[in-house]
Amino acid sequence: MFDFQKLEVYKKSKIFHLNCKRILADHKHDKYVTDQLGRASFSIVLNIAEGSGKASLNDRRNYFTIARGSVFECVAVIDILNEEERIASDIYELNLKLADEISRMLYTMIKNLTK
Repeated sequence: MFDFQKLEVYKKSKIFHLNCKRILADHKHDKYVTDQLGRASFSIVLNIAEGSGKASLNDRRNYFTIARGSVFECVAVIDILNEEERIASDIYELNLKLADEISRMLYTMIKNLTK
C-alpha cells in the first residue's frame, strides 16, 4: 500500500469522485458539464496522490493547492446543477458537505507545508 492510500483526504476524495460520476450517470448533461465535473473530481484524487510522492515541500504544497482548486471547481458545477434542479437536494447537500471536508483537510495540509 502506498502512503497516500492511507490518507483520509485521499479516501474521501475517491468517494467524492465516485459520487460525481454517479451524478453524471443519473441524468443526461451537456458534454462540457460531464467532461468538466469528471475531470475536476478525478484531478482531486490524482493531485493528492502525486503530491504525496514529491520530496520537495513546495512541490507537495503546489499539488495539494491544485487539488483544492479542483474541489472548488466541482462545487461550482454541482451548485449550478442544483440550481437547474438536475440533482436532488439531498445529493447536493451530501456532496457539498464532503467537498467542504476535503477542502478543509487540504487547507490544513497546505498550511502545514508553508514556511
